Amino acid sequence: QLQLVESGGGLVQPGGSLRLSCVPSGSTFGNYRIGWFRQAPGKEREGVSCISPGGANTYYSDSVKGRFTISRDNKKNTVYLQMNNLKPEDTAVYSCAAVRLGNCLTTRLMTYWGQGTQVTVSS
Repeated sequence: QLQLVESGGGLVQPGGSLRLSCVPSGSTFGNYRIGWFRQAPGKEREGVSCISPGGANTYYSDSVKGRFTISRDNKKNTVYLQMNNLKPEDTAVYSCAAVRLGNCLTTRLMTYWGQGTQVTVSS
């Protein structure tokens, strides 16, 4: 059983930056593909970005491409989501999730989930 814990959310002005972290509790996740997802009020959860186990392959949704960067440090057992040039429409609860194989940007395919961290972009 893999438990994930997110941190780094908060309130930021438009154009600002935040870095989210995803850390496993009680285990390591070096063999997992890790995805970041977000869910805004009244909307379905959407995949934002994901990264392969070794970190060589990364994927982004069109809505965040060029603004968000996913990375991982397997020695520190942490996956990061650097979010720059944030917009009000980025406001959502952001969650990380893990899967061993396959598509890591599709909600229903992910195996383990964290509780999420709130990101609010507002002036």
